[in-house]
Amino acid sequence: MRSSPLSHPVLRMLSKVLDLPPENLIKSISAVPVSKKRHVADFQLSVASVMEDSSSESSAQDLHLQAQKLAERLKCDAVVSEISTGPGTVNFRINRELLAKTVLQQVLKDGSEYGVKSELFSTVPRQKVVIEFSSPNIAKKFHIGHLRSTIIGNFIANLKVALGHEVIRMNYLGDWGMQFGLLGVGFQCFGNKEKLKSSPLQHLFEVYVQINKEADDENVKKLAKDFFRKLEEHDEQTLSLWKQFRDFSIEEYIRIYKRLGVHFDEYSGESFYQQKSQEVLKMLEDKGLLQKTVKGTGVVDLSEKKDLSLFSTVMRSDGTSLYITRDLAAAIDRMNKHSCDTMIYVTDKSQSSHFQHLFQILKLMGYDWAERCQHVSFGLVQGMKTRRGEVVFLEDVLNEVRSRMLQNMASAKTTKEIEDPIETAEKVGLAALIIQDFRGLLSSDYQFSWDRALQSRGDTGVFLQYTHARLHSLEQMHGNEQLTDINVACLQEPDAISVLQHLLRYDEVLYQSSQDLQPKHIVSYLLTLSHLAAVAHKTLPVKGSAPEVAQARCCLFQAARSVLANGMKLLGITPVTQM
Repeated sequence: MRSSPLSHPVLRMLSKVLDLPPENLIKSISAVPVSKKRHVADFQLSVASVMEDSSSESSAQDLHLQAQKLAERLKCDAVVSEISTGPGTVNFRINRELLAKTVLQQVLKDGSEYGVKSELFSTVPRQKVVIEFSSPNIAKKFHIGHLRSTIIGNFIANLKVALGHEVIRMNYLGDWGMQFGLLGVGFQCFGNKEKLKSSPLQHLFEVYVQINKEADDENVKKLAKDFFRKLEEHDEQTLSLWKQFRDFSIEEYIRIYKRLGVHFDEYSGESFYQQKSQEVLKMLEDKGLLQKTVKGTGVVDLSEKKDLSLFSTVMRSDGTSLYITRDLAAAIDRMNKHSCDTMIYVTDKSQSSHFQHLFQILKLMGYDWAERCQHVSFGLVQGMKTRRGEVVFLEDVLNEVRSRMLQNMASAKTTKEIEDPIETAEKVGLAALIIQDFRGLLSSDYQFSWDRALQSRGDTGVFLQYTHARLHSLEQMHGNEQLTDINVACLQEPDAISVLQHLLRYDEVLYQSSQDLQPKHIVSYLLTLSHLAAVAHKTLPVKGSAPEVAQARCCLFQAARSVLANGMKLLGITPVTQM
């Protein structure tokens, strides 16, 4: 899947022989991943993707034969220095000096847009996207699932923005429902205005836990019901207390999100959709979709045979709305307000059927755009505990990872005097959390381990940060090199070629992640880039080499650092410059 100007001669060559327009071939050609077997080709063509008569039954032998026939019709030239065949592929090796010159020029010229400007994305329409992520519940613990939702949603938003889409980052708070009746009563009994101001999340959680112990008491139940009823009726005093809960909590969330490097364009919440969910129930009724059960609840039939073998409950027997009704109202409202092309919801996989029902009901209501809504689901994290015990608040995790990282940095022999060790520990620690989370498929559950996440060697966020800092300090030492007119003949060692070949593949990896919204492609690409750069750093010294060689190597390392930094930022990591 090619974009690099280097692939153009290959495309032209194939286009002539196959009599196909070059743009039809862009996705049939891909850069070859770097492997232990050195001296591999740079690009390969998948023969199956261009042969009209190649049915899925084509045997490997047929494809190999077709590859050989095609290769015989192609001639090397000034750009393509070698053509060979593999299993079902035709492989092209590019003139080595041209490879170095073109890749380095492109990386340094495009800067933060390298890879994003690729032809791979030329046919992708620019869209307006609402991404709903994080979405904690006020007064309940901000658990590790919210952390996953926050960093995954942030990654998807970063990627979409980088690719030129317009993104609205939405935080849909759990700020309504019966639990607020209980919380209101709890606050009247145990609340403290000062504590609510200074640490709202902690204080409301403590109040909620305390009142919950008495939740079975008939009197408490009645008071809670009354409090929530007053809320629904917009009683001024009750509403004003609820508003304080919400406003102070959001203020504290914003501060914590800032530590994560995350921001939101809109703080929405279930409370916005009280009235509107009643309108949705009326619409469902008018369209003949709302059915009453014997118990008096309202359901929507989702079964194919219309026999209620699959249904979704949208109304309580007392006529009040449920979570899904509020979600329906929210979806319709957002679509009206933002007229976006697509909406993405990032939550854990236990909510998969909720979103299937949501999208199905919207379709039944006649909203075709529901087809373009998407639920990005993720698995559960087991075993995340701090030294003080179970994780309750996100802030505990951030403080823990920072203090562990500070400790590791203090005991590491390589650590130099750092200007701001706390800030650095925070950024490196966050990189460790993000990489551990993003290494596998998002839908997989995983076992969290502090030790594994914070290793400085191996496939960790710490290793990425360490590599970036090393390459940065190399640049600082030799940074005044003139990098426009380097002699690429000095970059012919296998370790230099491996880095160049890997840089060539960056746009394909971005394309892959943009298609399935999985960060793992970018993670594994950056880890490989860091390992290749570490090897090259050892075998291709800048210091003590002839000026021309030093200059060329400097340019190579600068290109590697630039792409590493771009990829890290997409994942939500701030690259550090010293460590």
